[in-house]
Parts: sequence; C-alpha cells; structure tokens
Amino acid sequence: MVTASNRLAAPSEALAFQAGILERVSRTFAFTIPQLPPPLYTAVTNAYLLCRIADTIEDEPELSQTQKEQFSRRLVAVLAGEAAAEEFAEALVPLLSEHTLPAERELIAHTRHVLSVTRALGDREQMALHRCVQVMSEGMSRCQRTADLSGLADIPELDQYCYYVAGVVGEMLTELFCAYSPEIASRCDELMALAPSFGQGLQMTNILKDLNADRARGVCWLPRDVYPGVSGEVTDLLGEVGTGSHEAAMTRLVSIAHAHLRNALRYTLLIPAHERGIRRFCLWAVGLALLTLRNIHRQPGFKDATEIKVSRRTVAGVALLGRLSARSDVLVRAFFGLAARGLPAPARHPTWVRGQPGVSKPQPDSATPR
Repeated sequence: MVTASNRLAAPSEALAFQAGILERVSRTFAFTIPQLPPPLYTAVTNAYLLCRIADTIEDEPELSQTQKEQFSRRLVAVLAGEAAAEEFAEALVPLLSEHTLPAERELIAHTRHVLSVTRALGDREQMALHRCVQVMSEGMSRCQRTADLSGLADIPELDQYCYYVAGVVGEMLTELFCAYSPEIASRCDELMALAPSFGQGLQMTNILKDLNADRARGVCWLPRDVYPGVSGEVTDLLGEVGTGSHEAAMTRLVSIAHAHLRNALRYTLLIPAHERGIRRFCLWAVGLALLTLRNIHRQPGFKDATEIKVSRRTVAGVALLGRLSARSDVLVRAFFGLAARGLPAPARHPTWVRGQPGVSKPQPDSATPR
C-alpha cells in the first residue's frame, strides 16, 4: 500500500484513459465529477470506474451466478494486490455478450490502467475504494441470488439492497472528501451518519425510474409491504402498474426517497461553503434526483423511462442554479426547496440514519482488510 509520504504519480496514459472512458460509460458522472477539485476528480473518477466494473459483472446476462461471484471475488483480489489485473481482464472480456456496452467492454479490457491510478492514491483512499468494491460486490451477489419479479419482502430489505449498491458508495466518497480536506475530516462522523441515506435517496430514484427496464430483465426491486392489499405470494409485483395499489405504493416510495434526499441536503450543508466544487457535485446529483421524483410522482403509471426523463434544458437549469447557490447555505436550501416543490411530504423516519432504533448497516461476508 502506498503511503501519503511516498505516493506514486499515476501514469499519464492511465489518467488519459480514465478521463476518456468516463465520458463514454456515464454521461451523468462525466457531467458531475469534473466539478470536483483536481485531486478528488482523479480519485472519484477512479472509484466510479471500479464500481462500474463491478456493476458490469453483475449485469452481464450471459454469466451464470457462480461466474459472477467468481469474477467479483477476482476483482476484489486485484484491488488487494492478490491477483493480476491483466489476467482478470483476459478471462472476463471473452465471456461478455453484446448486452455489455462496447465502452464497458473496453473499460474491463483496460482494468490495468484503472488499477495503476488506484495504486497512486494514498492509503486512506485505497482502503476506502477496496472496502466499497468488496461490500458492493458481495452485497449485489447476495441480492441477485433471490431477485425476481415478486419484488422485495419489505422496506428493510430495500434499505439493505440500497446500502449495498449506493449507501456504501456514499461512505466511500465521504472517506475521499475527508482525505482531501482536514476541515471536512473534522466533520467526518456527522457526514458518515448521513452518507448511506444520501446514497439511498439517489438509488431509490433510479429504482423507480428504471422499474420497467428491470421488469424486462426479470427483476423488481420494489418492496411488497408498500402495496396495499397485495399478498406475499405475488409473482409479478409490477403487474399492479396502473392500479390504485401501485399509485399508493409509488407515492409512499417517493416520500421515502424525498426524506433521504433531505438528508442529502443536510450532508451538503456540512461541506464548507468555500468547497464549491464538492457542493456542486452534491447539489447537481440531488437536484436531478428531485426533479426525476417530481416527474414520477406526476405520472406513477409511466410505461417507459423517457416519459419521466428530465429535459436537457432543465438539466442545464439545475447546473446553473447549483453553480450559483453552492457558495451560500441560504441559497443551497432555496435550491433544494425549488427542486422539491410538488413532492409528497417526506417520510417521517428515513432509514440509515445513525441512532434510529433497529437499524444496523449490513457488513461484508468477510472482514475488510484495514
């Protein structure tokens, strides 16, 4: 592991690959990550690409569940320095089908470039990335084993799924922010208490937006316990779309996501006002999520994600308002209030906030090296 005192310089070829591939695998993050100050831009881009590799493994339909788990473990081993990135890529790329995007295939083929940037980060950053990928990979594998169209049992199971795919990312980003700034590090405990909730708000928005695409893949991540009158034996929860039961469930889920995004506002306000790049990064993500939730709330029976997509003009407006408001707590609150206008009241007790009775964060299957 590289220490802060003898940190390596990342190879220019690897940095150039990172910057180029980010724009091809994610328009959203290629839009938000460059708002971060340079050291964080490099670390967060690297973290996103590692998580994208893990996601690609889980999303590849031609891989068996056993193969997915094997490659997920190999990715974690590569991060730990226990396996070669080249061998991991050479084994995985030929197994990817046309369902994997060409840019994702290229990303995996050049895993060595991504890892060479990882190796140039400091100890704290590397440990945060390692833990995130391990928890995410193990958690996604656990959830995928039982995923089907019947949905999740209840809201706590949804919380757990969201933690594995997004809450742990919030924790990882917080570690990167704290490693970057001693001033932010002085607020680490407060930020960590809110980080999983921030992640869950964003993930729940994605789940609601993508529910029809997920149904086409044979899975549903909605909890059955928010559907009034639906039995526990349901085989296709999304067969309820268009019914009053579905509309009531969507209102409830939007209100829960709204509550989590209010925690995201609290998180953002803990970032010092002079760190405008980090605040913009947070605000743009929150603003786009709130506007998407508004569209979902207005049209809960939508058939295609394009029906509730936020327009490019609106995205540009969010970017401008986020840029202008980042410097002031008063303006940040005003930005949030404007974006959240029309949403149902936030749920009273959002989960994943420290101190809530009966809630504990899931842990990885094995202890994460420190």
